[in-house]
Amino acid sequence: MRFSRLALSLVLIATAAYASSTQHPAAATPAHPAQATTPGESPEQRTERAFDALRNSPPAMYGFLRSMPKGSDLHNHLTGAVYAESFVRFAVANNLCADRKTLNLTAAPCKEGQVEAKQALSDPVLYRDMLANWSMLGWPMSGKSAHDHFFDTFLRFDKAVPGHYGEMLAEVAQRNAEANVQYLELMLSPDEFISIGFGMKSAWNDDFGKMRTAMLDGGLRDIIAQTRKNLDQWEASRDEILRCHSSNKSLAEPGCAVKMRYIFQILRGFPREAVFAQLITAFESAAQDHRLVALNLVMPEDAYIPMTDFRLHMRMISYLKEIYPNVHITLHAGELAPGLVPPDGLRFHIRESIEMGKAERIGHGVDAMYEDDPQALLAEMARRDIMVEICLTSNDQILGVKGKSHPLASYLKAGVPVSISTDDEGVARSEMTREYMKAVYEQDLDYLTLKKMVRTGIEHAFLPGPSLWQDGRRFVMNHECSADRPGNRSLSAGCQKFLGSSQKAHEQWRLEQKFAEFESKY
Repeated sequence: MRFSRLALSLVLIATAAYASSTQHPAAATPAHPAQATTPGESPEQRTERAFDALRNSPPAMYGFLRSMPKGSDLHNHLTGAVYAESFVRFAVANNLCADRKTLNLTAAPCKEGQVEAKQALSDPVLYRDMLANWSMLGWPMSGKSAHDHFFDTFLRFDKAVPGHYGEMLAEVAQRNAEANVQYLELMLSPDEFISIGFGMKSAWNDDFGKMRTAMLDGGLRDIIAQTRKNLDQWEASRDEILRCHSSNKSLAEPGCAVKMRYIFQILRGFPREAVFAQLITAFESAAQDHRLVALNLVMPEDAYIPMTDFRLHMRMISYLKEIYPNVHITLHAGELAPGLVPPDGLRFHIRESIEMGKAERIGHGVDAMYEDDPQALLAEMARRDIMVEICLTSNDQILGVKGKSHPLASYLKAGVPVSISTDDEGVARSEMTREYMKAVYEQDLDYLTLKKMVRTGIEHAFLPGPSLWQDGRRFVMNHECSADRPGNRSLSAGCQKFLGSSQKAHEQWRLEQKFAEFESKY
């Protein structure tokens, strides 16, 4: 079917080109290839034909995908989403020094072997080296594995981050607006890692209840209060940069339209006391602040503590989830590949993250087919509607897993819900449209599958309120809005009331409006 549609589209394009060559030279050129209208054919079907016709032209396909609504990015680390060029500016603003060999940043004054970061603004070699060492740009020449170079970048530029969270949020919002992404769940540490130091000074006694009480009474409540103040300040800075509250609406940047929510990240590579303190801070903060919609464990899954304390971490989360039942959980699990850990390390992380860690979504899930009884695992995920956050560029760069080696096709075949995310678009030198390019050319996905994945992302977003869909698999609209059409300007009173009462349904309707507008062009 795809080949026949392609052949038909090429004939139509050639015919349109010949006809246009006979017109006056000043005649306007249409923004999209001419399409024949088949009786009864929907805008979605015409858009699907246009998509198929572009498969042999990656540059043209990129243009199509950039314009296509992409809904959400649900797996995106804030510090990893910012490009190294920005961290150079932040390092200069923070008056930092850079080691000439490692490019690690330290506070002034500079010592032997170090230079002021501001020198990069006039030294093209230093600037180039900073970009290479603070992103995957320099991985081929680093002498390290892609995995190690990737994770080491965060240690090099981390001191450039303080004081610039508002700028980082603004950068990510703007880039995603340009990629037609409307909703973000960004992983960050809104306590600025203070709970880690607090936990390191705490005693461990294997009694989660006693430790939680002691930590809250011993100072964690103050850290939690500061967490909220930090988010207030960062968002205010973001909005000021983007001019979101300008009296002249035309001055507001497109990034203002991107809705942001946050996932409290827990650095799991620290001792158990520090991990537990972070988890309490995350659960308490998310229970009090609607902007914090979930929590997640971060840092390399294959590192010593994340591997040896994995089940302990799951027990911690399971215990705290009972106390804070309304806090959502998404977990990095299965971001592993054969050889990175012993074979038995590949066999249980995804399953136990779901069954013990109460994960509602899984980040990466790359080693799914190496788990014990993988088909039963996928069937369970499909039955329980556990979505997988697919990060194709990241899995390629860090794990060397792509194309047919990636489990995306297995997830789709098993009916497991999936959506596309970027993971660390700045460090990876990527962005959302390129993730969709990889989905098309490395995973051979068609337009309707991509559209389903876009809708699935918003369906599984941690937003309050009922869904727009009575069936979130086949996307059958619920009765409140079943008589309304996203392309129409007016809404029925019932639908309007429903959308006003549900943040999730509001974002879903917003997505459907974007798809209606996009497909109407074809």
